[in-house]
Amino acid sequence: MAALPDDPGAKRALYLEDLSVGDRFRSGEHTLDAAQIKAFALQFDPQPFHTDEEAAKDTFFGGLAASGWHTAALTMKLLVESGIPLADGIIGSGGELQWPKPTRPGDVLHVEGEVVEIVPSRSKPGRAMVTMRCRTLNQNGDVLQNFAPKLVVHARPA
Repeated sequence: MAALPDDPGAKRALYLEDLSVGDRFRSGEHTLDAAQIKAFALQFDPQPFHTDEEAAKDTFFGGLAASGWHTAALTMKLLVESGIPLADGIIGSGGELQWPKPTRPGDVLHVEGEVVEIVPSRSKPGRAMVTMRCRTLNQNGDVLQNFAPKLVVHARPA
């Protein structure tokens, strides 16, 4: 099967039978600024290196950094809005998550993904567990997040 569209504007509903190991996609972009970082952190991860530029200078990060959970939330937004267009939605069932580099103000994020495994359900015909490898990168190509979700994907209705 051909690779999934790299054009973020190209949206067609994909079902299980439309996917193959090796299929790739690239999302649209999101530009992150200090105000977004602080607003998210104040609500969900109120630590000084996420909320205060001056205090952040003397921390592990050496400056303001987005919460990893903010990067994860933005990754999900990009996947839903312009990533892999699964017909029944992106339904997670677990996975692995890593943040090798901090996300900073001014970063322009996008997600690149690949289907790495498709395991049909033995107990529920018409669905499978699809493992993806997703990398959230910035404008310089730095990998800010590695995400290997396991997704529940359904077959096309009869």
